[in-house]
Amino acid sequence: MIILAKSDYEKILAHAESELPNEACGLIAGEISGNDKIIKKVYLLTNIDHSNEHFSLDPKEQLQAVKDMRANGIVPLGNWHSHPESPSRPSDEDKRLAYDSSASYMILSLMDRENPVLNSFKIQGTDAEKEELVIK
Repeated sequence: MIILAKSDYEKILAHAESELPNEACGLIAGEISGNDKIIKKVYLLTNIDHSNEHFSLDPKEQLQAVKDMRANGIVPLGNWHSHPESPSRPSDEDKRLAYDSSASYMILSLMDRENPVLNSFKIQGTDAEKEELVIK
């Protein structure tokens, strides 16, 4: 299970909406407790591709986020990005670029702006398995 604070969900949503029509992206970090991943911090990064179909994290911001994680005693848990015009599921490109099978890949769909959908996935090769996501 992956646990996300409602306030962090709202930060992701606000950032994704502010980046429209492009995809927004970032990192998630926290702690692992048994089979649970508890997100303690969400990082809002720049999509240097400035595209509505794919994203690349800004490398300088990514390095700064990792340094911040180390300083705060939390570990990287995965990343998140938005799909402005498609469902909350990994695209073929998302699967191809998912190098870490232990990471969580969160996707926020803004296809229906009134009802955004956030899901989290474990990706291994061409297989994507939905994780249980709890927003509290």
